[in-house]
Amino acid sequence: MLSRYLCAPSLTRSARTSSLRFYSSKATLQPGQQLHGYRVQEVRRIPELELTAVALEHEATGAKHLHVDREDSNNVFAVGFHTPVEDSTGVPHILEHTTLCGSEKFPVRDPFFKMLNRSMATFMNAFTASDFTMYPFATTNKVDYDHLRSVYLDAVFHPRLTNLDFSQEGWRLEHKNATDPATPMQFKGIVYNEMKGQTSDTNYLFYTRAQEAMYPDTAYAHSSGGDPPRITDLSHGQLLQFHKTHYHPSNARFYTYGNFSLESHLENIGSYLNGFGRIDPAHANKIPQPWTEPKTIRSYCALDPMSPADKQTRLSVSYLANDVTDPFETFSMRLLSYLLMDGHASPMYKALIETNLGSEFSANTGYDSYTRVSSLSVGLQGVKDTDVQKVQDTIQSVLEQAKQDGFDPKRIEAAIHQLELGQKHKTADFGLSIMNGVFGGWFNHVNPLDVLEINKNIDRLRTELAKGQFFESRIEKYLLNNPHKLTYVMLPDADYNTKLNDEEQARLARHVDALTDADRKHILEQGRELQANQDKTEDLSCLPTLSIADISTKTKRFSLDHTGLCNTPVQWRVTATNEITYFRAISNLPPLSDELKMYLPLFCDSLLSLGTKDQSMAEIDEEIRLYTGGLRAAPMVTTNHSDIDVMEEAIALTGNCLDRNIDKMYGILLKLVQSTNFDDVEKLKTLIIGNASGMVNSIADAGHSFARTYASSTLTPTLRMMEQLRGISQVDFMNKLAKMDDLTPVSAKLHEIAQLVLKQGSMRVAVTCGSDAISKNETSLLSFLQALPEGGSHDARGHGSAFEPQYGRTFFPLPFSVNFSAKCFRGVPYTHDDGGKFQVLSSLMTQHYLHREIREKNGAYGGGASFAGLNGILSFYSYRDPNTLDTLATYDRALQWASQRDFTDQEMTEAKLSIFQSVDAPQSVSEEGMLQFVYGISDEMRQWRREQLLSVSQADIRHVVDQLRHQQNSTVLLGEQKEGQAWDDWQIKKLGV
Repeated sequence: MLSRYLCAPSLTRSARTSSLRFYSSKATLQPGQQLHGYRVQEVRRIPELELTAVALEHEATGAKHLHVDREDSNNVFAVGFHTPVEDSTGVPHILEHTTLCGSEKFPVRDPFFKMLNRSMATFMNAFTASDFTMYPFATTNKVDYDHLRSVYLDAVFHPRLTNLDFSQEGWRLEHKNATDPATPMQFKGIVYNEMKGQTSDTNYLFYTRAQEAMYPDTAYAHSSGGDPPRITDLSHGQLLQFHKTHYHPSNARFYTYGNFSLESHLENIGSYLNGFGRIDPAHANKIPQPWTEPKTIRSYCALDPMSPADKQTRLSVSYLANDVTDPFETFSMRLLSYLLMDGHASPMYKALIETNLGSEFSANTGYDSYTRVSSLSVGLQGVKDTDVQKVQDTIQSVLEQAKQDGFDPKRIEAAIHQLELGQKHKTADFGLSIMNGVFGGWFNHVNPLDVLEINKNIDRLRTELAKGQFFESRIEKYLLNNPHKLTYVMLPDADYNTKLNDEEQARLARHVDALTDADRKHILEQGRELQANQDKTEDLSCLPTLSIADISTKTKRFSLDHTGLCNTPVQWRVTATNEITYFRAISNLPPLSDELKMYLPLFCDSLLSLGTKDQSMAEIDEEIRLYTGGLRAAPMVTTNHSDIDVMEEAIALTGNCLDRNIDKMYGILLKLVQSTNFDDVEKLKTLIIGNASGMVNSIADAGHSFARTYASSTLTPTLRMMEQLRGISQVDFMNKLAKMDDLTPVSAKLHEIAQLVLKQGSMRVAVTCGSDAISKNETSLLSFLQALPEGGSHDARGHGSAFEPQYGRTFFPLPFSVNFSAKCFRGVPYTHDDGGKFQVLSSLMTQHYLHREIREKNGAYGGGASFAGLNGILSFYSYRDPNTLDTLATYDRALQWASQRDFTDQEMTEAKLSIFQSVDAPQSVSEEGMLQFVYGISDEMRQWRREQLLSVSQADIRHVVDQLRHQQNSTVLLGEQKEGQAWDDWQIKKLGV
């Protein structure tokens, strides 16, 4: 999805240099130097980020390589290929899946997923963008890095690409019961179902369809992920040909990052490139023919049952912009998009959102530089069907006014300040952020080293601004006098899903009718062969693996100091933060009624959205952007580490700033806490409508999370509260508020909450900063705390509540083509002896049973089991699942399977490795010490838990499986209510009713 964020940690200025420290020999690396078959093209030192970037080219094949040398143990590798498409069959997406299904050196089924459990990777993935496909991973372990690199490189350059794998991952015709010819034929396939789910997300549908319409007769006019009606046109032969022409070193980009040796990278990667020559990669047209006049296109989407039927139109106005090979123009247009649309002070927000012309910006709003020729879009969703022309006129009027008036210099400085902060944050995924920042442009002839030089662009920007009319000239050129302008309108259709289903059934009938007797026999044989292949036990000895000895026996500890200010407990984490202070406060809640608790998310959002009696939110928002890296308020609920029936309910305040702005950050926070104007019902209405729209849109993308949260809500008081605050109940509640004409009662509820919460005595605070910022933080924090109203309680360990677990099955009918499911069991708290056992069991079931049954056989995009150690819930789940009722039976069979299975030592080791990937993952500096601060989990508790996990045995697994098999559970389904299915013992809840 398109992001409108201006700043990224990968963007910074570099001081150019022509040399690089050479790791193995300490020699100097120069442009033009040859090294392991590569020639160095360019070297740049970037002192602000303490890194050196090196661009190289493999001489035999022309493969490009970017290495970023930085003293960071979380090393990253990625290989990507230029994969523009000529149709919407989804060939690069299906190829991305099938390349990871076995290779010459690793001829086993799905080595990618198996390596997830034989590694300590901090990140592993593969994904398809509009014109490239990328395979990245990250790890801190050098042996692990070598293992994963060999698996990835063999996968992309020497995959098996069997027809069975194509039919499993892509699409196939198969009987509903694969081995029973009496059952009807169906379309099956993981990508096929994934994209049915993806296109059920109206945000995704709008974004992709608008882009396709914007770039006719180019590669971007098609869906690289695949459009379900077109996916079934793709053949296995076409997949093989696409790999042959696109997965070649001459068409590849390699990326390495971290503190591992460049020499080692080149030597190992170069060994995989031996035997390849240089080819001329396939050409694709990615530059559209400019239009001579604007166009308007209309399309349709599903009707949302939770929103007013006459307020579901989406539209955007898009403008073809600059060629992205000009990095300064791309930088300037991104900044222009920020100034026009980002935040309460932006003119588009004021004219389109605050006036309630729509509920929120459309999914494609912002500047998109991921295409060869960029585009800028402004759009809305939640628009009345009678206001379409009014929205277009308003956008035009704002642009004309912006050209005439220009922008406040303070807003420009606020944008630059965000860039400065972005490059200073010490994040755990810094190398991945750089990768994401450079890869898109790299395949469109953008020098990735230029992308790192943001300060060079800032310096030039200041020079151009001094000349005058800088942004005004770009508004005129690209937005006002540009005939390549698309107005894209998407209208709701109550029969949309029926038409989709009718199309699929008609297409299925055409495929089935065209089958010969030989075809039918082949389909039955293939179904049996695929099932046998999925069920067979494989010899995995060819796959590399870490061992249990690679898991540290000691937990990593952070030095923390605990003091008090104004009778408030303060936790200090003093460390190198690159001149940034990170602040977090937790304010315990007093007893509140269930009715008031439903308003807590709105109350917290109001603090950052309504402004005060004396200052508009636009003015405050500018202060936040000019002096901080962002402020946030959110309700919080946590489970006690030793009793899952005890919870803590609180409001969390967070923020960060450059050390020079510490006093301003605390001052802004205090102003928001003390003086938010809850009586501004117009701003409140805008906030509610936007929140309601955003929540509804999130269900299609994260339905399994909503299902798990609702299913868990009947099992513990923490999860009940969590569901009220961020689950389906909150979605439904916010949509009901959005339909209210008079918000005075809502304003009164917010006032009532404000009188009860955020008291001085209820606070505990955590500050992470450098040693030279302690004094300034103490002074400003003391002033902040003293100004809060007295009262409240410091009881951070939470309280129990009268709660009786309930069990049942609930179904939420929603307009999705594929469904989501969850089945949840009440478990044990963090410090219980069985906690580690449940966690290892969940990993074993996912790896060795659920992945095969839910994804490979059933065709769901994802599924598995997880145990949440911090809240004590074991859950089964499936994601974009075409057969959720079958999946529910699979959950039951999983427990029976686990009770009878004798797990090998290697399988137990793999389960533990997969768990410690997250336990031992590098943390951003702002997160250090937060388990202690938020949950009260001490280093000693973490060490005990580590020892428990490492010692889990086969007998322990049998013990907890036996518990679960005799335990009641709670089940939830979200999605399509198909005819003929029996729902007699289900509670059916229709949202929006």
